Amino acid sequence: MRIGELAALVGVSTRTVRHYHRLGLLPEPARTAGGYREYRLRDAVLLARVRRLAELGLSLDEVRDVLADDRGRDLREVLLELDADLARQQEALAARRARLAALLEEDELRPDSAVSPGMAAVLRDLTVRGSRAAEMDREMLTLMDTTAGPGDRDEIVELMRPLAGPGMRDRSQELYRRLDELGDARPDDPRVRELAADAAAHLPDELVRQLVGHLPSGGPWFDALLEELTPAQAEVFRLMVDLVRERT
Repeated sequence: MRIGELAALVGVSTRTVRHYHRLGLLPEPARTAGGYREYRLRDAVLLARVRRLAELGLSLDEVRDVLADDRGRDLREVLLELDADLARQQEALAARRARLAALLEEDELRPDSAVSPGMAAVLRDLTVRGSRAAEMDREMLTLMDTTAGPGDRDEIVELMRPLAGPGMRDRSQELYRRLDELGDARPDDPRVRELAADAAAHLPDELVRQLVGHLPSGGPWFDALLEELTPAQAEVFRLMVDLVRERT
């Protein structure tokens, strides 16, 4: 058989056959006196095996390893690993589709609609229209949610969920309002220390326990956060961090 006949028999292109030759997956056959490759049945069988393994999802490097050991044991191990990998991909795909379905059920899609369902519920309950302080909190939580791994994301949502509860939600909104009112105030305004104390007391015990040791005390992230606040609001945040640390 010539290369075109071999390719047609197995159902691949002649380019694929030549590619497999270059990779060493398919040995070069003997050539005729005219310089043409002359393929035999065993070449077709081997090419069919390569095609089948590639269709199962093995990389060409894995196919080479399998073909190097014809006993079958290595092939079973590779296929078991592939099956486990496909199962993980299927699970991740199902989670993504579930999230898309939840998004499509919403009447109005917003920028924070891309966060996890749990965080989306927390953000909805913490919404205070017209509040810059609440909006900044939403931005921070959105960033945390989208950059965290699945396990960490669930933990963050569980820690924040109490703040969106019926009684706590009203208190959270009041604190946002008071922080907004300090927009033009000086850092030594008496309301600053009072608000910091109330905000620290508002945080649930479990949230405080998780935050201690992780709250930033300096560095680029901390400085960038404070730059988003007015001087008085930044002082509220600094004092609140100190109070939270002292609380434990």
